[in-house]
Amino acid sequence: MTATGPCNSPDVVDVVALGESMVTFLPTRPGRLADVPSFERAIGGAESNVACTLAAAGHSARWVSRVGADGFGDHLVETIGAYGVDVSAVRRDAVRPTGIYFRTAGDRATDAHEVAYYRAGSAASAMAVGNVDEAALRACRVLHLSGITAALSDDCLALMHALTEPHPGRPPVSFDVNFRPALWRDTDGPRVLMELARRADIVFVGDDEAREAWGLHGGRAILQALPGPRTVVVKQGAGGATVFDRSTGDLEDGDGTATFVPAPEVDVVAHVGAGDAFAAGFLSATLRGLPVRDRLRHGHLMAAAALTVPGDLAARPARRPATAPRGAASPRPSWIDHADRLAALDEESWGRLRLGPGWTGTDQGAEEEVRTP
Repeated sequence: MTATGPCNSPDVVDVVALGESMVTFLPTRPGRLADVPSFERAIGGAESNVACTLAAAGHSARWVSRVGADGFGDHLVETIGAYGVDVSAVRRDAVRPTGIYFRTAGDRATDAHEVAYYRAGSAASAMAVGNVDEAALRACRVLHLSGITAALSDDCLALMHALTEPHPGRPPVSFDVNFRPALWRDTDGPRVLMELARRADIVFVGDDEAREAWGLHGGRAILQALPGPRTVVVKQGAGGATVFDRSTGDLEDGDGTATFVPAPEVDVVAHVGAGDAFAAGFLSATLRGLPVRDRLRHGHLMAAAALTVPGDLAARPARRPATAPRGAASPRPSWIDHADRLAALDEESWGRLRLGPGWTGTDQGAEEEVRTP
């Protein structure tokens, strides 16, 4: 796939994700950035990670963004397109470059690592109302956004306000708070993120970032601060996640149901990309109409797939027929059936589940390492 300009009569896809993606350079050996002699190239970006994971799971997905008219932009578009993602609405910028970043290998015990970003003035930071394909953004069952985009520039923030503004015909909005203090140019970030989250239909937020950004402690406090979203997913790291669903009325305060699902034990290789994968797994199960418990379990399973590989993305690109229409769903990979079986485990078996590298069976030569001792 190539990005040649705006979509004409875009196909309706399951999920559209808008946001910046960057070329990522991962070290070939442990050590400080000052000492690492060489790096391997990968890709990274919260929203495109979600789109790639959904496409690899068999959903139709579209990524909307801007990249530079450079080799790194070519690499992003080609790599994300190879996952089965529709990249036809990605615009090329002849003046601004594609963002890149370097990172060191994380320490397994502390996830301590160095990250060096080179994204200031990037092509994606120039996204604005009027220079993105609005028809392509609207043609979806769910529009996925994150707080990272709002922090890139004033134009990006204005675009986020426009996309989340309630109006007839607006697709349901999924919003991952993704609070990154270093990205915000002032102290206004928490207020902006709160405003955007209140406009969304589905919100993903970590309890740690809710404390840091908003001073909120606990899922109920977060829920009360976000009266608008129908679904609020509060992530508690390795402990698990809780979803508050306002479509039912069983909570004591009449504000829906609360469902907690613990996370399985994971042999972690790297922590990058887990939150994006969790969101993709939850959205995938939501689009398929699965019960709330299984939505959380699929979120945990997708996160485990990301945690057990070095980069942001776990699954290989799904193979799609050359004649497949733009935005068409990819073939359902066999490991999704395996994930369905794991998500259907009884509570005791789920509590014993441990996932290691290669458990999805997508890496050539890897043996499945799903253990229920």
